[in-house]
Amino acid sequence: MIENLLFLATPFTASILMAGMLGYFGTHILSRGIIFIDIAIAQIAALGTMVGLLLGFPEESIQVQFISYTFTLLIIAGFALTKRRDPVIPQEAIIGIIYCLGLAMSLLLAEKIPGGSNYITKTITGNILWVTWDKVLKCILLFGVIGIIHLIFGKTFKNISLRNQKQKNLIREKAYDLVFYLTFGIVIVKSVLVGGIFLVFILLIAPSATAALFMVNWRGKIIWSWLIGIVGCGTGILLSYSLDISNGPAIVCLLGLLVFLLAFIRLLYSNKVNI
Repeated sequence: MIENLLFLATPFTASILMAGMLGYFGTHILSRGIIFIDIAIAQIAALGTMVGLLLGFPEESIQVQFISYTFTLLIIAGFALTKRRDPVIPQEAIIGIIYCLGLAMSLLLAEKIPGGSNYITKTITGNILWVTWDKVLKCILLFGVIGIIHLIFGKTFKNISLRNQKQKNLIREKAYDLVFYLTFGIVIVKSVLVGGIFLVFILLIAPSATAALFMVNWRGKIIWSWLIGIVGCGTGILLSYSLDISNGPAIVCLLGLLVFLLAFIRLLYSNKVNI
């Protein structure tokens, strides 16, 4: 029993960290209406990793991570700096094109790398059960730094996400957006290395969407997104460990079904809860 608890302590800790960060960013992303940006970023990160593998570097080496982060930050910086208030092409269309390009290029590179298709599968489904304390500690340090940045500039990020105010200085607004998206991209890349693309996407969107069904208060949305993500991850990890099934798909199914269940319950009530 104790051995099982010690084994599960690592994925539980990782899920708490990821649920908190992704729940926070998910609240912003839903407000900004760019739902699929994280899956596009994750795919670009995977493409960078494939390039590193093709160059002969080990999968989790510093060189591969550097290439992956470089690809991701360049794309997301371009997205932030070229964003317009009244775009000719919707942002979701651009995000979709980026995702398709990243996936197509990754598939082409996978043909040239031994075990490339297995890597793509692993990147998509993930395996949080086997995360190590070393990765968890690195997440704590990285997420802590990003958390401090968002504590300092959080009010401005929130106003931009909610469109509460229009910055008179467009350059300043783009600078804030750049900081927001760069920190978001770093969190996505790091989280994908721990849990995979599917898990990261569902943790970003499902808990935030569920909280938005019942909450109108910004802080309430973030808190409940975190709690919902923790419950979904924890239950999924226990089920996957007990039933010997894939943990990523198990968590995705639980959180996805939870959204639809609570959406149905929401239809029975007309007033949102404000805390």
